[in-house]
Amino acid sequence: MSNPEKNPPELVCEGRDAEPSGGAVVLPYRNVPLGGPRAMPVRRSLPQRDRSLIGAWCFVDHYGPDDVSETGGMKVPGHPHTGLQTVSWLFTGEIEHRDTTGAHAMVRPGQLNIMTAGSGIAHSEYSTAGTTILHGAQLWVALPDAHRFVSPSFQHYEPPAIEVDGARVLVFLGSLFGQTSPVSMYSYLVGAEINLYPYQRLDIDVNPAFEHGFLCDTGTLASGGAVAKPGEIIFHPRGANRLTIEASPSEPTRLLLLGGAPFGEQIVMWWNFIGRSHEEVVRFRQEWQRERDSRGGVQYGTFPDAWPDTLPAPELPTVRLRTRGDP
Repeated sequence: MSNPEKNPPELVCEGRDAEPSGGAVVLPYRNVPLGGPRAMPVRRSLPQRDRSLIGAWCFVDHYGPDDVSETGGMKVPGHPHTGLQTVSWLFTGEIEHRDTTGAHAMVRPGQLNIMTAGSGIAHSEYSTAGTTILHGAQLWVALPDAHRFVSPSFQHYEPPAIEVDGARVLVFLGSLFGQTSPVSMYSYLVGAEINLYPYQRLDIDVNPAFEHGFLCDTGTLASGGAVAKPGEIIFHPRGANRLTIEASPSEPTRLLLLGGAPFGEQIVMWWNFIGRSHEEVVRFRQEWQRERDSRGGVQYGTFPDAWPDTLPAPELPTVRLRTRGDP
């Protein structure tokens, strides 16, 4: 998914955000229009001023349930990415994905689609004609410096649904509850969908070296004394080897668990690029604009014939933002 903002800020983020002084904290979201004639809204809870990353997870958009007859659904023409992986996870609906590796795939509920941008890739995302309600999450993972120029690629995985103390769980990345995803990653990460009944509590044994975030999707979610509504994340710093979550009393609660080892590197995020300096991001943008004119090139690959158009890059800001993270 693209960052659709016409004037996206330049974000210079440190992998070591300041640790909360206490336990769990709620990370709020801001509303961002995805674009199109009627603009499908998304709730963006990462990055934000007080927290740039959870492990290597650096971007969290939560959207829906969205009536596509009212908003037009997801219509994101070809656009570029560098230095990251996109993780697509749906609850309802279907999205058609195309990219410049030649991958053409459908994103469906309960199925992981992960695209590694590496040195550079371009892709498009459109909700399909048969989709009436669109509901899901789009996540980005920052690639560590040693691997951020890997060749672009695309992976698909359908995790089995397991029952854990009455909860329904799908582990799509890393290891949790005795399940291990076969998807190869470049950082130590975990990702899972968890479904709880009303009032249900679930104890989760976790890696104490990981930071963890619980993205609330439906209902309300409580953990560590914090309570989140849909689109918000309950963040837990490192140190705990067991975390407890509790569903709302009136309805089922669904959430995404996102965790990982602290990233420990400084990154610059702007629009759909992740780099290590302002100058590097400028080069990524210039190359994308050049390759748009020739419908592909060396960095972002050959554009699919099915693309009638692509997204132009916004104008760069005139000033830098200061480093965020540790004071």
